[in-house]
Amino acid sequence: MGKGDKKTRRGKINSGSYGKTRPKKSSKSVVISEKPEVAEKAPKAKKTKKAED
Repeated sequence: MGKGDKKTRRGKINSGSYGKTRPKKSSKSVVISEKPEVAEKAPKAKKTKKAED
């Protein structure tokens, strides 16, 4: 019951195989949620310097 035993978890890790003792991790399904549309803000008016005479 060690690294050479293909039926144990340690043996499967050593040999790089999967099975009942060492199942592959199931990947979580990716759910893409729709983002609410953001209304574009009106651009702010730029401040201008007044001419000093």
